Amino acid sequence: MQVRQLGERIINQIAAGEVIERPASVIKELVENAVDAGAKNIEIVTAAGGKTLMRVSDDGAGMRQQDLQLAIRRHCTSKISDDDLFDIRTLGFRGEALPSIGSVARLAIQTRHAEEDHAWAIAVDGGREQPIVPAARNRGTQVEVRDLFFATPARLKFLKSDRAEAAAITEIVKRIALAYPEIGFSLSGADRQPQNWPAARGGEPELARIAQILGQDFVDNAMEIDAEREGVRLSGFAGLPTHHRGNAQHQFFFVNGRPVKDKLLLSGLRGAYADVLARDRHPVVVLFIDLDPIQVDVNVHPAKADVRFRDGQLVRGLLVGAIRHALVQAGHRSSTSNAAFAFDALRGQGNGFRPGAPGAGPVTGNAAGYAQRGGQVSYEPRWQPDAFSPLETAGPVSHGFSEQPQAPVHQQAGFTDFSAPSADARAHEAPVEAEKTFLPLGAARAQVHETYIIAQTGDGVVIVDQHAAHERLVYERLKEALAKKDVARQILLIPEVVELPEEDASRLAERAEDLEKVGLCLEAFGPGAIAVRETPAILGDMDIKGMIHNLADELAEWDTADGLKEKLDHVAATMACHGSVRAGRRMRPEEMDALLRDMEATPLSGQCNHGRPTWVELKLTDIEKLFGRK
Repeated sequence: MQVRQLGERIINQIAAGEVIERPASVIKELVENAVDAGAKNIEIVTAAGGKTLMRVSDDGAGMRQQDLQLAIRRHCTSKISDDDLFDIRTLGFRGEALPSIGSVARLAIQTRHAEEDHAWAIAVDGGREQPIVPAARNRGTQVEVRDLFFATPARLKFLKSDRAEAAAITEIVKRIALAYPEIGFSLSGADRQPQNWPAARGGEPELARIAQILGQDFVDNAMEIDAEREGVRLSGFAGLPTHHRGNAQHQFFFVNGRPVKDKLLLSGLRGAYADVLARDRHPVVVLFIDLDPIQVDVNVHPAKADVRFRDGQLVRGLLVGAIRHALVQAGHRSSTSNAAFAFDALRGQGNGFRPGAPGAGPVTGNAAGYAQRGGQVSYEPRWQPDAFSPLETAGPVSHGFSEQPQAPVHQQAGFTDFSAPSADARAHEAPVEAEKTFLPLGAARAQVHETYIIAQTGDGVVIVDQHAAHERLVYERLKEALAKKDVARQILLIPEVVELPEEDASRLAERAEDLEKVGLCLEAFGPGAIAVRETPAILGDMDIKGMIHNLADELAEWDTADGLKEKLDHVAATMACHGSVRAGRRMRPEEMDALLRDMEATPLSGQCNHGRPTWVELKLTDIEKLFGRK
């Protein structure tokens, strides 16, 4: 078969297949160009989900006549200085977007530079370029795209419905708007309700834009993130563990102002929330990473959606450390949405915590430990009786699981042996210490249904789930005990040899030192095998081959080996559930107060190990509204 040079038109159509996947891809490229042009206001108009019309207008710098002529040619750009692909400081840089769009659609551009007497216009119809003509418009640029993929009709079959394509465009515009709060954005058209995000003013424009797009509810339930390490700065906001969603659509990452969806960052986020969120729930975050452009390669994906960091583990470590530090600083803080849902339920306008609602706990039937019956949410710890025994926090870590009774984990001030009968829990008969009502969780006043503690604060009432709260306290003590000493290991009589693909075995061997810290000792055993010599004693008799294969898969996909640590944390969480105060147990007033004080002093006590809130606060003003006092 003879080799021949492809024509310019087919080359542009091939390039369009990489860059222009759907209407949202066109909007992304055009809005990024407007941002790079220094626009202060960007207007986007669409029709039929962008299939028949997309128009992006801006008040940026505009283009001169000769620049406009080159702009529709492949690989012509003003955004790369000195031909250095490793010093990219703009969103666009390849010079492929406009010629690619023009090869598969009807493209029309009007632009006026400040130094020009009038505007200029040019059109490209399915790859056929029209001559430049004078036009009338103010400074800036307007790009109009009609009949997307009319020149390649086969690609129209792969587009989704108008509504789905319109939603994808909205998502793209939101992500760019979050990164540039100083720019005003408007999105309108026959296929949507108009949306307008004016330029944010004031001392905190990022927070104002976040409130515009994600709502004030997220702002009220977010932790500020600000950390820096070795020239990499991380800033933004991360939601409390009790403010979560059912999917990852509300996770926004920006690298040097560029919206990205990167596996490394998603892995770090998952690790940071690992033991405060159920596996089927997702945190809400808006995070900005700023670093020297030389330290990140943005030219690894045709649509520039992925990036590659020169030191990925530095970035991941910074992300995990900063969020975990913020979680510790948040202490017992819980989502304000919980109180709103409780208030709605009391008024008869809701049904309590709703699946998928912001701030609601994971209440689907598939979530670990949760079940839903007749509209009510119940918690069922999934452990086998007598399978685990609580650990003594001050003593050595248990060597494997045993059914023999061990010392209780809850030896703390104010608590007695929980297996003994409790005294009458009429806390209201004891005098209230005024200073306790000004503490965050107030003074215990009563226990209802032998499950919930009612506490009085200076301006409201706090309701505490005694089991969920004490479960978190015990879990944190167990983790602290494990962190203070090396994980106990058991030596295998005969090393377990696990055969793997050579690349997987190599990845595991490189992480041998990290795995040893969590009790797993392994070494390379030839080019395609791993020999396991020691395993964590706390895991007892385990499926070694299955664990090694899981760790290898995790390293290949996420470049992390957190699976083993998650297993250890899961064991500690199960022990905490087994060794904590049970629902249905009556508590003395001093026990209830001791629990509240420990919650105030313990990090992450606002939610249990599964992400359920441990307490809800009802303000006095809300209670008075229920009774018509206000």
